[in-house]
Amino acid sequence: MSKQRAQLESVVVPQQDAETIQQLEQLLSKETAQAKLVGSDGEEVLIPEPVYHLLRDIVHMMASGQAIHLIPQNHELSTQEAADILNVSRPFLVKLLEQGEIPHTKVGKHRRIRLEDLMAYKEQRDIKRRQGLKELTQFLQDEGFYEEKVSEIEQ
Repeated sequence: MSKQRAQLESVVVPQQDAETIQQLEQLLSKETAQAKLVGSDGEEVLIPEPVYHLLRDIVHMMASGQAIHLIPQNHELSTQEAADILNVSRPFLVKLLEQGEIPHTKVGKHRRIRLEDLMAYKEQRDIKRRQGLKELTQFLQDEGFYEEKVSEIEQ
């Protein structure tokens, strides 16, 4: 496999293809015994179930107007690409890297982050956020904030 970095590009459905994507989404949403591709020469190939599910998810996202990025699991990201995935600024991401929050390597002056390391950090961050929100909600319930609001509305 080539070490050359792939440029991450968003794939968005062009307006002229929107109707076709909608039709494809409807077709893929039907549970079929076994889906297959038919080549221009008539050759048929059965689509393995994992590929079928991935294709169905991709088409559904495209039909709903979302941009799609396909990134191989072992792909290394630039700091800007990683920041975009986390929806944070690049300087904030660099700070996380320097603090050891996310493993990375340096290639010359440039930092590279493995996608799987970034996604592991994101998952842990999301777990911490949900736990914090759960604790805050419980605290507010214990302090009666929700009950007071209900009684004020009833009056």
